[in-house]
Amino acid sequence: MDLKLQDKVAIVTGASKGIGFHTALQLVQEGAKVIICARGEKHLQVAASCILKETGQEVLWVAADVSKEQDCKKVIEKAIEVYGRVDILINNAGTASANPFENVSSELWHSDLDLKLFGAIHCAKAAIPHMKKQGGGSIVNVAAVLAKTPPASSLPTTVSRAAGLALTKAMSKDLGIYNIRVNAVCIGLIRSDQIEKRWQKNDSELSWAEYSKKVGETIPLGRIGETEEAANVITFLSSDAASYVTGTAVNIDGGSGGAL
Repeated sequence: MDLKLQDKVAIVTGASKGIGFHTALQLVQEGAKVIICARGEKHLQVAASCILKETGQEVLWVAADVSKEQDCKKVIEKAIEVYGRVDILINNAGTASANPFENVSSELWHSDLDLKLFGAIHCAKAAIPHMKKQGGGSIVNVAAVLAKTPPASSLPTTVSRAAGLALTKAMSKDLGIYNIRVNAVCIGLIRSDQIEKRWQKNDSELSWAEYSKKVGETIPLGRIGETEEAANVITFLSSDAASYVTGTAVNIDGGSGGAL
């Protein structure tokens, strides 16, 4: 399938590693011009070098903290300065933070919402005027499957991510008239640095496939998802191949979620 991403300009936040990195890599492989951003300059440089080695194509990188509105504007302005347009925005920046309600400080509530919710808001606000001028665009907000069915001791992450789902639906209603599509993905158990560290610490005698199967016993597909599998769905939703898809949230969770 031709995703029609040739020469599209895409911005991926939280792209120095994990799902963001692999999404940026896939977008480049599909022919897009990509700007990656994250807080760590060193990790961004490594990510950009890896993508260049893998694809032969350079990506721009911008060190930015998307919990700060000015940094969000800086990333969008860089895309406009270099490429003159923004076609795709992937709001992926975020960290895992899961605690009982009474253990969450006011500072943690604010920092989590600033990063995961307001980061997406500020990046979108900066990008949308340019998408309007060029006749359309695509925004994908990365959320968590537990945002739909929050368990105990999952705060503040599930609340921030649930707000992101409401944001996705509301934005899709407002922006459809401008041919700007807004979708979300809800991530389940996907291979990450954190999971790999847990594997090496507790079950290093097992191969990754064995560990994935062990941990995935309660997942219908029977394993931990690979990072590339999440990137596949995000790349599809960002592309013209999904041109009639907006206002939806797709679970990438191996069937483990309790809600559609």
